[in-house]
Parts: sequence; C-alpha cells; structure tokens
Amino acid sequence: MKPLISFFKHLFQKPITRKNQPEIPSQDQIPTPPDPIQPHPGGEKPEPKHLRTISETAQPALKPGAARETPKKSVKQRPQTAGKHPKKRGQKIPDQQDPWSSKEFSVPPKEGKTRFHDLDLPENLMHAIADLGFAYCTEIQAALLPHTLAGKDATAKAQTGTGKSATFIIAMIKAFTENPAKNKEGFPRALILAPTRELVHQIEKDFNDLARYTSLKIVSVYGGTGYARQQQILHDNPVDVIVATPGRLLDFIRQKRINLSKVEIMVIDEADRMLDMGFIPDVRRLVYMTPHKDKRQTLFFSATLTEEVLRLADSWTTKNKVQIEIDPEQTTADSIRQVVYLTTEDKKFQHVYNLIVSENLDRVLIFVNRKDTAKFLCDKLSRYRLKCKVLSGDVSQDNRFKVLNQFKNSTINILVATDVAARGLHIENISHVVNYDMPFEPEHYIHRIGRTGRAGATGTSISFADEMSSFQIPQIEEVLGHKIACEYPSETLEQPLPKPLPRQQRKQVPAKNRTKKRRARSPKKYNKKP
Repeated sequence: MKPLISFFKHLFQKPITRKNQPEIPSQDQIPTPPDPIQPHPGGEKPEPKHLRTISETAQPALKPGAARETPKKSVKQRPQTAGKHPKKRGQKIPDQQDPWSSKEFSVPPKEGKTRFHDLDLPENLMHAIADLGFAYCTEIQAALLPHTLAGKDATAKAQTGTGKSATFIIAMIKAFTENPAKNKEGFPRALILAPTRELVHQIEKDFNDLARYTSLKIVSVYGGTGYARQQQILHDNPVDVIVATPGRLLDFIRQKRINLSKVEIMVIDEADRMLDMGFIPDVRRLVYMTPHKDKRQTLFFSATLTEEVLRLADSWTTKNKVQIEIDPEQTTADSIRQVVYLTTEDKKFQHVYNLIVSENLDRVLIFVNRKDTAKFLCDKLSRYRLKCKVLSGDVSQDNRFKVLNQFKNSTINILVATDVAARGLHIENISHVVNYDMPFEPEHYIHRIGRTGRAGATGTSISFADEMSSFQIPQIEEVLGHKIACEYPSETLEQPLPKPLPRQQRKQVPAKNRTKKRRARSPKKYNKKP
C-alpha cells in the first residue's frame, strides 16, 4: 500500500511557483564548480577544446530564479590586407604599397622612332602598354597621337593593321582619366562606329587591354546576337564608351536605352567601307544626335580617302582638323611580300593545295569573292585531309566567334573567308594571306593583305590571277603605287593532286517514308447527301 500511496502523492503534487518556492540556500551551501581543466596525472596534454565538456570560462552557479547569461560568440574578423581594393569587372587595380612606375618599363631612345614615354601618358595607361609590350609607336601613332591627345579633330588615311585603333583608344583613356565624370545610364562619353561586327568585337578587346588598370567601361553593340545581354548591361551600370554598328545602335536609341547628347569623343572607323555598305544615311543620323562638332572631338579613319569620304569628313569635323595620310606603298612594301601567280581556272585549286602542303603552312587565310565559292573550296580542301572552316555572311554570329577561336587556337589551320572578314579581323601569326579570287574592288586588296604583317611583323600575300581576274592587276597596282611581281607557277605547284577522300553521300530516305499520309476525311463532312 505504501508505494501506491506515495505514487498518488507524487501525482497530485503542485508545481513549484514563486509562492511555494523552497528556501534559497545560503552562499556556503552552494557547491563550488570543479576545475574546468584537470591536468592529466601522467603529465599529458589536456584534451582539445572541441572535446571538452566544460568550457574554460565556466560560469559560477547561479541563484535560483536568476537568468543565465548566454555567452557572446567571438566574431572572427577577416585579416585586412594592406593595399587591396575591391576590383570591378574587367578592372585590375595595382597595389598601393608597391605602385607601378613607368621607370620599370625602360625603352631606350631610337632615331626615327617615337616612344610612348615621350607622350606624357598616365601611369595606369603606361602600365597596360608595358604589359602589351608596345615599345615604340607605329608610323600612324607617332604622327597622330600628339594631335589627338591635345583634343584636336583628325582625318587619317592608314592601312589596316598599322595600329590606328590604338590612337583613338589611347586618346580616350587619357582624356577620361584626367577629367573623370559621373555619367548616367545610357549616356556614353565616347562613341565608336564601325561597319562590321568583327571590327566592333576587336575594338572592344583592344580597349579592354589598354584600359585594364582603369575603371572605364566599354560595351559593344552589334546585331546578330546578344540583344538581351547588351540591353541588360546598358541598364545595369553607366557606360563610358560604346562601340557599335549603326543598325543595332539605332534600335537601342529608339527604345531610349542610349542617348548620345553627352558624347565628348566620336570615332568613325573604316568610313570608306561604311560608304560601300550603304551605312552613311544611318551614320549621318547618329552624328546629328551628338553635340555640335565644335563641342566634341571627331576622329575620322579610312583606308582610302576618296572625294566622297573627304566630303563627309569635312562636314563632320572642324576647320582646324589635322589630316594625315600614310602611304600604303611604304607600309605594304616593308612588311608584306606580295606575289601574283598567273594561272588558269581549272588549275587554281591544284596550285593552292600544293602551296599549302609544300610550304607546310600552319595558319592561312584564303579570300574568295562569293559565299558559294567559299563553301565549295572548304569542302574540297577537307576531302584532301586539310582542316579548314568557312567564315562568310551565311555563318551566324555565334558560329563566327567559334570558328575564329578555333583558328586562333590552331584547331584548324585554314580559314576560307569572304570580304566580310577583311575588316576587323585581328589574328596573330598569320603567315600567309591567299587571294583565291582577285577582289572586285582594288581597295579590298589592301584590306585583305593587311591581315598579315600587322604592327611591323612580316607576312606573305599570294594571289592567283586566272584568265578573267588578271585584268584587275593594273587597277590594284595603281592604288598601291607600285608594281606587283607576277610569276608563273613553279614545278612544285604543278605537282599532281593526290587521291581525295570520297564524297559523303547523303542518306536517301525511302519514298514511302517521304510521302505524307493523307488525312482520313470525315464522312459526316464530305459525304453529305444532297
């Protein structure tokens, strides 16, 4: 019975409250806590902290009813590294503790050459120039940079591959570095117009290389791809420079994504090409959206200065502009060896194949006049076990970039292209440019061979003139200002072709699978009684 009675007493016992709380024991009756860490009798080291049950800073026993204080967690602070700054996208800021100086980039003076040290450029710009290994200015840079850096308008005639893009990029970086300004979203400080997407992409890359140690931002705007991405970039952050083709730029202006009323520097690159492609009406509309020519700096570049091009330059630049012409005879004769082989239409492929194989050419750019010729030539070279791809107007913009990267990475060693790739295509170490077809326009010859021998390097241009295209040689020589060596193919080029791979035949679908089954007619609809 006693266990049963004690059970019911325990069951109906009242909970302890403040009223029926037992008496608080005296201070002497409170037991002292044990030592947090007891040394091991054998002299061994104590257990690690994460294995201890009692912390080293154990709190004393609390009085009944007192609230226990929660221990504060120690905040682990990150070590601050001196000289480090948050880096923006596409920006590299040098360490403040050990800043870079142009004295580290020593270039000895050389007679007849202009150093970048002589142009009084900012240190961050000189740092980028040193990383790129530019010691001396090219001829167009030495003649034009003193005027563009002073803020003057300029009209320049220069062959592609002479470094003319760096002249306006360096002028922009110096002007915006020395006079920084906060611009709103969609209000660029500089505008660069180019005729092709490849040239826009190349200018953007060159700008990022030279502005790597600044906070300047450039956005490329061109058609064919990336509409949503370009729109998002324009919406997110302010943009300092916009490089664009005229069509896509006008689309963004109509949507009020871009406003050209704050443009300080305007560049029109490859003006003669824009004239040929019919872009001048769009370019004229864009020019009139910018401030007056007296309130902006205008730089006008063209490979040829015809009367039409000069008329446009005079209407968009000020009267005190600087006009500089670099003779194409000097630039091409110094760095590019030019040869024309007199051949026939039926033997042209044989001579091109033997040229590539006999000289073991690693990186060759072949130009043709038509898109169907490019596809035919690429397919035929592939049958003879040569790695090649096509770059023409039929190739989408994303695939163009893939083909160019394959050509740059030597995945393929032959690129067959139309004149769409003649402008703005910058690939290092192109040893040979081959004109499978002579260009229809003599000026296009200069742009084609300008893909090799760039920025002072040496290159070779080989053209094949058949019974029809040989009549265009005198016009090309007139533009160049000198004669081109014309030769007959050597015995090496006359070697017979090996046996090609068989053509890949398409799988023919059986006729019964090609025919579509006719729908069964509804009897209610078509078999009505009269």
